[in-house]
Amino acid sequence: MADTQQAETPADAAAGTQADKRTGKHAARLAKQIRAFAASHGGSAEGQLAHIGRGRTRIALVGANGEWGNLVADSPDAAKDAAALAGLTLQDDFDGDLAARVRTGPYEWSRMAGIQVGGPANG
Repeated sequence: MADTQQAETPADAAAGTQADKRTGKHAARLAKQIRAFAASHGGSAEGQLAHIGRGRTRIALVGANGEWGNLVADSPDAAKDAAALAGLTLQDDFDGDLAARVRTGPYEWSRMAGIQVGGPANG
């Protein structure tokens, strides 16, 4: 059977280059935010990447002091690149040791419990 692979046209190459540039810029912005988070929460952070739909990837962060936060990347590649640029240690899952280090306060508990357990009313 003949190889039916198509050659890349100059337009395809230009579109790919533009997409790569956007991904690179997005990853650099996310890396800056990750480094800032780590610096303000004990000097280091660990994270976990999770697909959240429509091509987006959540970067869950846990600082050395137990504070946590999330960033959203436009693509899995941007999330991976941002983590690498920031020197973020990635965990496979958000459970075990990583989850045990998360420190929650009254705000999180009231938001998680919501109306079901007597949290503040929504409206």
